[in-house]
Amino acid sequence: MRAFIYTGGIIHPNNITEHPKSEDLCIAADQGYHNALKLGERVDILIGDFDSIGHVPEGEVREIRRVPAEKDLTDTQIALEIAVEEGADEIIIIGGLSGRLDHSLSNLGILEDMYLRNLHGYMTDGQNRVHFLRNSSTLIARSAYQYISILAADEVVKGVSMEGGKYPLKNQTLKRRLQYAVSNEITVNVVLISVKKGGIYIIESKDS
Repeated sequence: MRAFIYTGGIIHPNNITEHPKSEDLCIAADQGYHNALKLGERVDILIGDFDSIGHVPEGEVREIRRVPAEKDLTDTQIALEIAVEEGADEIIIIGGLSGRLDHSLSNLGILEDMYLRNLHGYMTDGQNRVHFLRNSSTLIARSAYQYISILAADEVVKGVSMEGGKYPLKNQTLKRRLQYAVSNEITVNVVLISVKKGGIYIIESKDS
């Protein structure tokens, strides 16, 4: 089953092409409710401490789950757990890549957690789209995103290659403290990205 999680932060609605179907589960994490509304999407489950949402839309969603303001997990992390409990194995997170840097970095960690739990998915705000990959390969199709970057998630990442990029990248070693595989471009319909040892973030992006 596929689930959409709408979280906070600035989104670019006109650039977001990911929309749920009738059978998909839609979860909003607190302020993400407003982002769901901007996209004209329904919300099945709304969770949060509602410290930033303002009006709580009683009766406008199927289910509201309140969580305490002081808690170990973020609202987005809790939304992920709910999605898994509901049976989702593919999760698309909308938002979460702008605003507070601590929230953005925490959300990137969610992508790694998803991958390690065999959950498929990615995160997008319409200006950026992010996948996580470890010791594997994946195909990325050319789209409206102009740039594609590969960032090391571990201290050292080995055997990184991208076939079909404007700038060659073959069996390279990347270091987290010295990122250089940035602002590449896709020159064919589909690129093949692979990493032999370590974790990487694959970031598609466009200028504002």
